[in-house]
Amino acid sequence: MIPAQFDYLAPTSVEEALSALASAGDDVKIMAGGQSLLPVLRMRLNAPDVVIDLGRIDSLRGVRDDGDALVIGALTTHSEMVTNDLVTAEDAERIRRSGLIAPERVLAVETGACPHTAIREDPTLNIQAADLLDQRFAPLDLILIESGGDNLASTFSLDLVDYWLFVIDVAGGGDIPRKRGPGVLLCDLLVVNKIDLAPHVRVDLDRLVEEARAVRDGRPILLTNCGTGQGVDAVVERLARDVLFDR
Repeated sequence: MIPAQFDYLAPTSVEEALSALASAGDDVKIMAGGQSLLPVLRMRLNAPDVVIDLGRIDSLRGVRDDGDALVIGALTTHSEMVTNDLVTAEDAERIRRSGLIAPERVLAVETGACPHTAIREDPTLNIQAADLLDQRFAPLDLILIESGGDNLASTFSLDLVDYWLFVIDVAGGGDIPRKRGPGVLLCDLLVVNKIDLAPHVRVDLDRLVEEARAVRDGRPILLTNCGTGQGVDAVVERLARDVLFDR
């Protein structure tokens, strides 16, 4: 089906977009990179007078360091986020400012590509960073290597780590264990964090834990609320016993 006729505007700046919105009237739709509007137009479920396409506004794309803030453009894609080294640097700086660890003991490993590749297929950059920390602060008992994101298929190469924690966020959904991602299935310790949010996001926490136990074949699971510190001591004790062999 052919969409109903409409005026198409493609501004190249935020100012042009605001001007177009102000003059377009009430019957206007905005395209911002997604594809859900196109089938709606083709099926004539919506027939706006004006469609404004924001895809040509370069200033709304990308990640930049704005001094005291990390600015993420409204049109920045997920791919651009996970491959942007500024995000990695920002995470490292946040940890340095936390007071939880001496700042000089925190390194940001910037891959210029998908960070999950650097913990899985080719962990060379992370191995080099770990070796550097070991040389600077020897002797070390423990080095923590963190790779963030919501990738349930993410795994750590055993060439890189001796022990693997996988942290899931209750707000990510109660179906995470049922998806049977390798992180949930194979990690040495599964940590279920932000348990306080369960009633607010309609997650049955008991069911989530029960299903996680069912797929993990006896491997340990711990529950935490890192915002208040609830359950964190149990994680530390587990690491002390299983990794540092402190019995």
